[in-house]
Amino acid sequence: MLVIARRASDKFCFPNLGISVEVLRIKGKTVRLGIDAPDDVKVLRHELATGVQSAMTPAEKKWRELSHELRNRVNTTALALHLMQMHLEAGRVGDAENTLQKALSEFRLLDEKLGAANSQAAADADQPCRVLLVEDDANERELLTGILQMNGFAVDTADDGLAAMCYLNKHERPDVVLMDMRMPRLDGPKTVSAIRGTPNYSDVKLFAVSATDPSEFGVRLGPKGIDRWFAKPLNPTSFVDELQREMTPELN
Repeated sequence: MLVIARRASDKFCFPNLGISVEVLRIKGKTVRLGIDAPDDVKVLRHELATGVQSAMTPAEKKWRELSHELRNRVNTTALALHLMQMHLEAGRVGDAENTLQKALSEFRLLDEKLGAANSQAAADADQPCRVLLVEDDANERELLTGILQMNGFAVDTADDGLAAMCYLNKHERPDVVLMDMRMPRLDGPKTVSAIRGTPNYSDVKLFAVSATDPSEFGVRLGPKGIDRWFAKPLNPTSFVDELQREMTPELN
């Protein structure tokens, strides 16, 4: 085996990846590796993998969304295995041994990173979506808060734009701000400008809930203004469904 012990049948397991690598045979310049992986993980020889483009499974989509560091480690592992094969074909057994050690090391680091990513994803999944509801009508504010809370959202409220800005300055940023547009003291358009002009929460999701057409306010639609405009009167069921879809990209 082209590792320090150099024994066939040695096996390395990476539980977070669901992958195990076993040395099946060592003969001359060739080492036969057995790779056991989940059904939705493609395992191909390097020359066969080149240019392969197929429809991604949900698991592959998840992989694609992993961090830049994680993708780099996958690339490094693939390069190391390819270089190891080149060393073997050239009869450079010592270099092949060192390269395989690096590949196995990358597998371990990748396994650890994926485990940490999965743990973080599980922790995030346990946290409800946090909403700041900005509405000057007390009755409407209370009713909409109740509907959102009954659907699993964590809701804080503000009774106008000025109160919303005070909240944002003193609290952890919410996942989304839902706001009426006609409000006293600081109205919707001015509140939008204030939020988008503050670096700490300029990119927070910002949805309008208004009985007025957006054209009457001249507010930009998109990430520099209002991300989504919900027209009153609301259909509560449709509104909640759309809100959940907006806050859960994988449902789109």
